Amino acid sequence: QVQPVESGGGSVQAGGSLRLSCTTAVISSYSHYCVGWFRQTPGKEREGVATIDSRATTTYAPSVKGRFTISQDNATSTLYLQMNRLEIEDSAMYYCTAQRGYSGSWCQGVLSQPSGMEYWGKGTLVTISS
Repeated sequence: QVQPVESGGGSVQAGGSLRLSCTTAVISSYSHYCVGWFRQTPGKEREGVATIDSRATTTYAPSVKGRFTISQDNATSTLYLQMNRLEIEDSAMYYCTAQRGYSGSWCQGVLSQPSGMEYWGKGTLVTISS
């Protein structure tokens, strides 16, 4: 199904690691697409974390660059977010999202315009403690 389904959230101490997973048929069904991760905390707007497109071009928010890695497995239609050196500020609900038919510069720019994404998962909660 194209509707993303996330897994892998949980609670870890600061400095630890988590890997989020998301399955969406968009990855295996379309030659051009953009998929990614956004996060949101109560009272704040949803913010872009990372995106990857059908050409495997990745884009990261400055706050996570060097600590998080986005990747995809086309064979299993799975999107991953490896999160290392987690900080308390990384605590949030993380959402997987997918958009058919767009890639390249559009996928890079969507980090700041989440309303452009077509499909959204229900989210997985990440809690970082001190």
